Amino acid sequence: MFIFDPRQDGKVCHKLIDILFIAVAATICGFSEWDDMATWAEYREEWLRKYLELPNGIPSYSTIRRVFDFIDPKQFEICFTEWMKEITQVKKGSIVAIDGKTMRGIADKGKDKRAVHIVNAWCSENKMVLGQVKTDDKSNEITAVPELLVMLFIKGCIVTVDALNTQKETVRKIVKEKKADYVVALKENHETLYNEVKDYFAEEEKTEIKNETIESYRTIEKGHGRIEERVYYYSTDIKWMDARRDWEKMNGIGMVIRRVEAKRNKTEERAFYFGSVETVGEYAQAVRKHWGVESLHWSLEVTFREDACKTRTGKAPENLAMLNRLALNMIRKDQEKYQKKSLRKRKTVALLDESYLDYILQINFGV
Repeated sequence: MFIFDPRQDGKVCHKLIDILFIAVAATICGFSEWDDMATWAEYREEWLRKYLELPNGIPSYSTIRRVFDFIDPKQFEICFTEWMKEITQVKKGSIVAIDGKTMRGIADKGKDKRAVHIVNAWCSENKMVLGQVKTDDKSNEITAVPELLVMLFIKGCIVTVDALNTQKETVRKIVKEKKADYVVALKENHETLYNEVKDYFAEEEKTEIKNETIESYRTIEKGHGRIEERVYYYSTDIKWMDARRDWEKMNGIGMVIRRVEAKRNKTEERAFYFGSVETVGEYAQAVRKHWGVESLHWSLEVTFREDACKTRTGKAPENLAMLNRLALNMIRKDQEKYQKKSLRKRKTVALLDESYLDYILQINFGV
């Protein structure tokens, strides 16, 4: 797979690969606006020439911006996913959480410009983005998730989605086409099934869940003046459920009770799920690790300042989102030199120390 260059041959002064390389390296160093990328490149021209020909010097910021405004985001997404297949070993049983994030800074009410919504696939094992697709808004996630699944190599993994994306077509694609398992959230958007599962566990709670067919798993976490207890319940004894015929490989139903005690305040809430997994351990791990995708969203907002981005025209916002995820994965791949440093600090080191930037490129691309 390659990225098509839409520019006219006679008007091209800078190679596409040079512009892509500059944008990726600059993003690793903390620059996410086109003019900042161009300025960084001007001061790093000698270093860049170790990797690039740069026949006409450093491209201007307007050239970089125009190129990313022209590049087909779908091609960029597919190239990214293919690259992730090459460099990342996704182990059997890994949790792959699929969830969306909105780039709010792109919205412009005055020009009727909507925010861009990106659906990400996040591997908890490697803490890396495996792929992304763009939707026009939050409601279109339902059609975007199956599209994203097509691009992923997740055989043997456990896929998790929120209640919005608990859809029969999504579940079927996970099992039949991707040869993976799933644990999906259940809310009122599937009212009959939701009430059936909720009532089932409510009846069991009346007898303190002594039913031997229901497995349980409990975790307690303490810290920062807060105690959080989670109790996971999972039952595979569901022959009585008509819904098994409607949902591919539906093997069990689950409930999580989450109790939090902080500063003398206590809260308790319940959430419900169903899945194709066989054990409460797999179920608990899937539910718990699904929220790891929130750490991705936090990193994109805080470390890459994605919500502050004002790039709004054409295809550039979606391509810039891909650059951020590409840079995040590349930095995270460092598990030796600065494993204990935060992503933000690693970006700073890459900015100040060219040898570390060389190292990041080497472990990702072998250059």
